[in-house]
Amino acid sequence: MTKSRSLSVTAGSSYLVIFFAAIFANFFVLESILNDPLVTIQKNNLIVRFGILAFLITVVFDVIVAWALYELYKSHILSVLSTLFRMMHAGIMGVAVFALPVTLQLTSGQEILQQVNIFNTIWLIGLFFFGIHLILLGKIIGKPKIIAFFLVIAGIMYMADTGAHFFLRNYEDYSSIFLAFVALPSIIGEMSFAIWLLLKGGSNGTYSN
Repeated sequence: MTKSRSLSVTAGSSYLVIFFAAIFANFFVLESILNDPLVTIQKNNLIVRFGILAFLITVVFDVIVAWALYELYKSHILSVLSTLFRMMHAGIMGVAVFALPVTLQLTSGQEILQQVNIFNTIWLIGLFFFGIHLILLGKIIGKPKIIAFFLVIAGIMYMADTGAHFFLRNYEDYSSIFLAFVALPSIIGEMSFAIWLLLKGGSNGTYSN
């Protein structure tokens, strides 16, 4: 296996780890806390700890993806900038996770939800920079064009969603719409990119653009 092919497989498989860890942490842990904070913290303590670990795993593999993509596309003028924005996202996400272990010691549902809100707000800021990374990444990869297109759209939607959170007083009235606009291009673009990296990426041995 060539170096470029190996890096591509590393990036693709790391992407999949991030997807599965994030799905577990968000939809099985955070949603459980939001729906019933006290019961989740007091009776399902172990799953919360696994959720925190899952978020940490996403940070670790986010850095691995950033490194692998930089090595693959380092000949492109935007590669360093793209990598820095992804690293900013990973760093901010790491800081956000600090808010979650505190919930394990709390006995008030309101205090627990406040800590989760702190986590979500910090993470939201990180996603703004992640959006910039995706826009740059779409410009960098160029091909396949359809994947590059969805990466750019996903990046724009991440930035728009973060901005809407802070500028719209009635954001909750439109939250489901923003969620759809973020989730669809993100899932299509990033999942397709991960699969392409695993199956075809690096096969030509070069990524010059």
